Amino acid sequence: MGQTNTNTMSKLRAAITGVGGYVPDYILTNKELETMVETTDEWITTRTGIKERRILKGENQGVSVMGIAAVKDMLAKTKIDPKEIDCVIFATVTADMTFPATANIVATAVGATNAFSFDMGAACSGFIYALSAGAGYIQSGMYKKVVVIGGDKMSAIMDYTDRSTCIIFGDGAGCVLLEPTTEELGVMDTLLKSDGAGETYLHMKAGGSRMPASNATIANRQHFVYQEGSAVFKFAVTNMADVSAQVAERNHLTADNITWLVPHQANKRIIDATASRVGISEDKVMMNIERYGNTTGGTIPLLLWDYEKQLKKGDNLLLAAFGGGFTWGAVYVKWAYNS
Repeated sequence: MGQTNTNTMSKLRAAITGVGGYVPDYILTNKELETMVETTDEWITTRTGIKERRILKGENQGVSVMGIAAVKDMLAKTKIDPKEIDCVIFATVTADMTFPATANIVATAVGATNAFSFDMGAACSGFIYALSAGAGYIQSGMYKKVVVIGGDKMSAIMDYTDRSTCIIFGDGAGCVLLEPTTEELGVMDTLLKSDGAGETYLHMKAGGSRMPASNATIANRQHFVYQEGSAVFKFAVTNMADVSAQVAERNHLTADNITWLVPHQANKRIIDATASRVGISEDKVMMNIERYGNTTGGTIPLLLWDYEKQLKKGDNLLLAAFGGGFTWGAVYVKWAYNS
């Protein structure tokens, strides 16, 4: 880059210039779950807001399958040459393999042969962490096109005999393309947090270096998501709402000028609490939890994918998430284009 102009109007920002998404065909309804575990459609709907979720079926089908489909969807809409992509970041906790990174697999499959790529693991907050990292690359002037993917195949780590977790999660992936702009658009502000004390309440015991896979870990069903729901709920309600309010306040965002709240789709009650804290009415809250459940890293980009046609240049979006780790955060995005 040449000389940097100190005029704030020419400050580089990372604008979202394209969105892609993918959800598998198979629909796992609450009615079908009633035949698998002791639960009811009414119980699930009342407590979570979920009616159905998508499941990726078939042999040798990893989260990369959904990531590839999401990026191809975005490429078809934006008409960009994949060889122009500089970087691919994949936020996921259900990587195809421990290594190589699933982002590497996706980048090669979509023809992004000039990109470097890596995975980011921050559970349900993964997408906004990755979005913040991708925006940093753009804002520095280092790269021109960064693809940020969020997605998970939660069915791969779900115990379908545990009614406290298996009703919540589904499979899916979404992505965004980030490009530089000197307009007052794009990623305007981020606030990211984490607290390792959350390990106790939300984790997967086996499969890592601390407890590698063995006959005992498999017999003890330790390769599945473990969650203490009530504790996680309390942390999520407080922290997701707090960071959302902080980002809103320091950017002078109010119920009047926030166009959309884009919350992680964990539980409708957590979403409602966050909206209430920021003073946003339900008609300004993006929601698709009833159709997809909690796709972990996939929820926020899938919301943008579902609502893309309703978004207009200049719209103020407040993205918020909370996840295992604990991880949480909020991102203020000013939308950069009309669909």
